[in-house]
Amino acid sequence: MWAFIHKLGSPKWFYGISQRLQPWFWVVALVLIAVGTVWGLAFAPADYQQGNSFRIIYVHVPSAFLAQSIFVTMAVAGVIFMVWKIKIADMAAAVMAPLGAAMTFISLFSGAVWGVPTWGTWWMWDARLTSMLILLFLYLGVIALRGAFASRDSASRAASVLAMVGVINIPIIKYSVDWWYTLHQPASFTLTERPAMPTEMWLPLLIMVVGFYCFFIAVTLLRTRTEILRREANKRWVRELAGEAN
Repeated sequence: MWAFIHKLGSPKWFYGISQRLQPWFWVVALVLIAVGTVWGLAFAPADYQQGNSFRIIYVHVPSAFLAQSIFVTMAVAGVIFMVWKIKIADMAAAVMAPLGAAMTFISLFSGAVWGVPTWGTWWMWDARLTSMLILLFLYLGVIALRGAFASRDSASRAASVLAMVGVINIPIIKYSVDWWYTLHQPASFTLTERPAMPTEMWLPLLIMVVGFYCFFIAVTLLRTRTEILRREANKRWVRELAGEAN
């Protein structure tokens, strides 16, 4: 187990294995997102209360799931970097932050669009909405910290600490609909209960969620490979790789 972790922490090994894995995640992501989009927007039945406006969940729910999952992954990567000094964990965390911020913004924007026909307003200081807005600020804070220090190590440590502290916001987001009065509906999926919506409505949603996660993995692998080349530019194996490319 420790040998595998040590190997996973090697930029050279990660660069090689990610090159083989990346195309598969791209293909699966594109296929699932295409199927889920067509199924959800064109073939799923309209909601008996919300009509066709409910279809925004096929973007809103996956982006919200991913926004929270990425931040948790960043916090875990921060712990790995701070405790075991594994550089690849910090590289991955660095490239995840912009995607996480984008997914949080998409979740907030799509939720606002959904709120007009459902609640009659674009925004309200609802517990779920407010905690998601805080998540966006946390992402922006992590990104800002990485550019605020002259020393890369100092920037990495500061960003890791903020991610580890800020992860406390994730359970607040998840349980906000249970802890406080909120207009936001409960989670669309749970591990213990069958979804309340019909199969022809929740199955394309599940496909979209899996597709978004595969997209996240593919983008992370791609951007981490680029980050490895940038940080390891002076290493012999990178120079040899550049020589082969030329």
